Amino acid sequence: MTRTVGYLGPQGTYCEEIVLSLYGKEEACLKPFAGIDAAIRAVATGEVDEGIVPVENSLEGSVNITLDTIAHDVNLYITKEVVLPVRHNLLAKKGCQEIAAIVSHPQALAQCRKTLGILYPEAKLKPVESTAEAARIVAASDGLYAAVGSLKAGEIYGLTVLAADIQDNNANSTRFIGLERKQASSTTGKCKTTLVCQINGERPGSLYNILEEFAKREVNLTRIESRPARTGLGMYIFFFDIEGSTAESNIAAAISAVEEKCLWYKNFGSYPVYTINK
Repeated sequence: MTRTVGYLGPQGTYCEEIVLSLYGKEEACLKPFAGIDAAIRAVATGEVDEGIVPVENSLEGSVNITLDTIAHDVNLYITKEVVLPVRHNLLAKKGCQEIAAIVSHPQALAQCRKTLGILYPEAKLKPVESTAEAARIVAASDGLYAAVGSLKAGEIYGLTVLAADIQDNNANSTRFIGLERKQASSTTGKCKTTLVCQINGERPGSLYNILEEFAKREVNLTRIESRPARTGLGMYIFFFDIEGSTAESNIAAAISAVEEKCLWYKNFGSYPVYTINK
């Protein structure tokens, strides 16, 4: 049976690039969604078998809509992480002479902010749902718009490259995660475990007490991220990315101890980590 994979669309996004690198056009039925939250919810409802969405960028940090949706709105597992080096390009209609506005996903615009300010200091930056949607908008525009996106998006929508590799830092990379209704079946090789919890912020040392459980068992945390708990001003939840899987006894013991100290807790499971080399 063909696997259905949802992702942030339309055709030509970096999400689609990840899906194609994982499965190819013959191995899965690809289904684009207009928003990240829509792609995630489609997994929860069973509309798709898996969703691929961005979760963090090396320049601009976490993708908050991804973190908030998986924490509060759905009950899913992370089944893979894929790191993609991101190379942005400024795309426009052929023969375009003047750029009044530049459109793209907010993260893409932020990743190119300095470069765009040098190239087109007077142009307005306008956020849209995805880099590919930006390319589509430019293709249908009057020629005064440009888009930040991939070479593939430019090819799909018939645009020319005004400037290549416009990201402010060549170390620009984005982490994408795969989300499913069941845990990953295998966690051999390089892997991570992710959990989120809410602690009693009114009690001094609450966060320290959580971190202590990892430290005394020599468990390495690769990321700690706080987000609003949605239960009141000043209330937060904490995401923890752990190097390794729960198959390792020290990690399993640390997570069990952390769960006992939390007001609220969710474990997204252990999953393999991949990197796409360009």
